Amino acid sequence: MTLDLTTTLSDSQRGESEVTEILANPGFGTYFTDHMLSLEWTPEQGWHDGRITKYGPLSMDPASAVLHYAQEIFEGMKAYRHEDGSIWSFRPEENAKRMARSSHRLALPVLDPADFVQAVDALVEVDQRWVPQNAADGAGEKSLYLRPFMIASEVFLGVRPAQHVTFMVIASPAGAYFKGGLTPLTLWLTEEYTRAGRGGMGAAKTGGNYASSLVAQQEAIAHGCDQVVFLDVAEGRYVEELGGMNMYFVYADGHIVTPETGTILEGITRSAIIELAQKKGHKVEERRFAIDEWREGIASGEITEVFACGTAAVVTPVGTLKWDGGEVGTAADTGHEAGPLTQEIRQDLVDIQYGRAEDSFGWMHRIC
Repeated sequence: MTLDLTTTLSDSQRGESEVTEILANPGFGTYFTDHMLSLEWTPEQGWHDGRITKYGPLSMDPASAVLHYAQEIFEGMKAYRHEDGSIWSFRPEENAKRMARSSHRLALPVLDPADFVQAVDALVEVDQRWVPQNAADGAGEKSLYLRPFMIASEVFLGVRPAQHVTFMVIASPAGAYFKGGLTPLTLWLTEEYTRAGRGGMGAAKTGGNYASSLVAQQEAIAHGCDQVVFLDVAEGRYVEELGGMNMYFVYADGHIVTPETGTILEGITRSAIIELAQKKGHKVEERRFAIDEWREGIASGEITEVFACGTAAVVTPVGTLKWDGGEVGTAADTGHEAGPLTQEIRQDLVDIQYGRAEDSFGWMHRIC
């Protein structure tokens, strides 16, 4: 831990009654805590000027490089309040390592993983009253969503790596990402748009990847679907990921397939599910997965469950896949509920996150 941080508490923090009201029904990404953390970087000084200050708008020059060349990255993670009142995060060192990989891809300076974790912890400690308490039975699955991000803040209209970069952390109390709970998603297969290709930025967590998914997401909504499925750019045959989630396919014999990484994001939840499933005795294959294998597997009954995962939604069942000219649905979709293994893996994961089950993997990190 090498960061030298100063803290200036907000002079207009929300009252306890207002915070209580917000935490009762936080939604997702709507409310923000009282403070934010900032760090600056230049080639001469490295990382410096670490500070926690009042949450508020940024003053940014119109010529700031990020506004013109999209040199930015971010992470998504959560803090959980356990029944005893302690606060924990889930695998933060993995978020730190992934941000380092994203930094390399976007030609941004690397923040040391230990400093990343220290920065996130520091903001959570200051704003710990914003971490929701869940019901004793676990109902609600509320948490504090954490958004570390890094932007090119140099004022310069030239195409080169920025010489002034800002790293920040903000936090937002969160409830369920999908309001329908574990109701299976309906997915739209886009055959016009792709998200990333070999040598591209698909494995980096950068805003451009998400921006490129939005027109396809509009297409999905126009066809009555919840999310969009992307195929590989080279052949247009292999499933990659959704707009913001990784995919899993469960077979009748118990083995599981998930699309291999390289052009898709290396999800923190994704890798945890692989470990969970393997511990439960399931063989997990990371490989190319053809869209025809999905269609034919569902039709034949060989594929019994499909689910998606990510930090925000945790684990979400997938029901129907639609495309221009057809559709196919899993058996779980017939009853409008998650499949048994989907439910089991999801429950195992959230029980560890919320401290209701033993963390035999060493995933949880105590903040305060």
